[in-house]
Amino acid sequence: MVWAQLADALEKYTEEVASLRVAPELAVERMRESLTRFDFAAPVDPREALEFVIRGLCEYQTHTPHPRYFGLFNPAPTTMGIAADVLVAAFNSQLAAWSHSPLAVEMEQHTIRALGAKFGYRAEDADGAFCSGGMEANHTAVLTALTQAFPEYVEGGARAIAGEPLVYVSAESHHSVLKAASMCGLGTRAVRHIAVDRGLRMRPDALAQAIENDRSAGARPFLVAATVGTTSAGAIDPLRPCGHIARRYGLWFHVDAAWGGAAAFVPELRPLLDGIEDADSITFDAHKWLSVPMGAGIFLTRHRDILDRTFRLRTAYMPREAAGLDVTDPHQHTVQWSRRFIGLKVFLSLAVAGEQGYANALRHQTAMGDLLRTMLARAGWSIENESPLPVVCFTDPGGADPHRIAMLVVASGEAWISTTVLAGSKTVLRACITNYRTTPEDISALIETLGRARVSA
Repeated sequence: MVWAQLADALEKYTEEVASLRVAPELAVERMRESLTRFDFAAPVDPREALEFVIRGLCEYQTHTPHPRYFGLFNPAPTTMGIAADVLVAAFNSQLAAWSHSPLAVEMEQHTIRALGAKFGYRAEDADGAFCSGGMEANHTAVLTALTQAFPEYVEGGARAIAGEPLVYVSAESHHSVLKAASMCGLGTRAVRHIAVDRGLRMRPDALAQAIENDRSAGARPFLVAATVGTTSAGAIDPLRPCGHIARRYGLWFHVDAAWGGAAAFVPELRPLLDGIEDADSITFDAHKWLSVPMGAGIFLTRHRDILDRTFRLRTAYMPREAAGLDVTDPHQHTVQWSRRFIGLKVFLSLAVAGEQGYANALRHQTAMGDLLRTMLARAGWSIENESPLPVVCFTDPGGADPHRIAMLVVASGEAWISTTVLAGSKTVLRACITNYRTTPEDISALIETLGRARVSA
C-alpha cells in the first residue's frame, strides 16, 4: 500500500507542479511546530508519515521542476531518472567494489565512454567516474593535475612540492575550484583569476602573461581550468587557445563544462565546444542540462592511468573476488569510497530518450532562452550578457534595484529568478531556462510578473 501511495503522489506532483507556488512562504516557526509531533519515541503509521512529507514538500520547497523556475541549473527531472533513483534505493547497490555490483560498475563505465566520445575523446582512451556533483569532479581534476605534475604529492602532500603550485581560472569561473584548492592543501591563494573580455570570456593573452610572470617568480603553475557556460552569464571561454597555452607551458588543461557541456548533443551547438577534445579532463553534470535527478556529476579524462595513480591504496578488508579480472574497483578510482549507483539515472535517461530526444529538448530550451531575450528587450529591459546558451542577465534602464525586483518576483510565488554580479561590479537580474516543459506562455507570464515588480520596486 505504501508503494501505491508513493507512486500516486509522484504522478500527481508531476502533473500538478505547474499549479503550485514556485517558491514557498518562509514560515520558519510553522514548519518547526509541525515537526514537533515526531519525537521518534513511538512509531508512526507509514502512510501517515509519508503523507506528512509529501504535503510538506509541496508547501515548503522551491519547486525546481516548475516550468516557471528560471533559476540555477536545477532541472525538471526525467521520468527514467526518477525511476532509476527508486531502483537504486531498493537494490541498495554498493559500488565500492566491482564484485559487489558488477553490472552497475560496467554500466557506469559504458556510459562514461559514451559521454567521452561525445566530447571527442577516443573510446579506448576515455575514463572517468560518476561524482556527487561538479564540486567533486572539479576537486578530482585538481587532484589528478597535481598527481600528473608532482608525483611526490600523492604521498607527501602539498608540503612535498618545491615552490608554489598555481591554478588558473577565469574571473567568472565557478567557486568550486577555490574550494578544491583549499581541500587539496594548496589554499585559495593558489588560484589565479584571469581577466575576461567584454563577453566575460577568459582572455588567452592575460592567461599566458600570468603564467609567464608566475614562472619567472619561481612559482609552479600546473593547471588551467576553462569554463563552458559560466554560472552567472553562460560565457564560454576560448577552449582551443586556452588549451594551446596550457600545452605550451606543460600544464594540465581542464574544462568545467558542468552545464554547457550538454551542447555536445545538439549538432548546431557542438562548435561551441571546439577544442574540448584536447582537454586532459572534463567536468560534466548530468543533473543540469541533461535533466536527471540530483546529483550526477561526472569527471572525464583521456588519461586512462591517472585516476589509478591518484587514488589507488592497498587494503586488507575490501572484497577480492574480482582479483585477476580486467576490471577496476571504484574505490580505487574516485574520491568516494562507499557509493550509490549514481550512473543508472544517466544510463536510463540516455537509453530511453536517445541522442535525438535530448537534442530536441535542448533545442527547445535554447529557443526559449532566445524568446526570453526578445521579450525582455521589447518590454524595455536591458540585456547585459552575450551567450548562445539559455541564461539571460538583464537590468532595468530606469535604475530599479535588481535585488528588490528579484525578491518581489520570488515572493509572488509566480516565478523564481535571482541576481548575480558580472565583471566583479555590475549587479543584474538572472533568468535561466532549466526546464524542458517551459513554454512561451511561461515566458510571457514571467515578463508580466517582472513588469509588476518593476513598478513596485
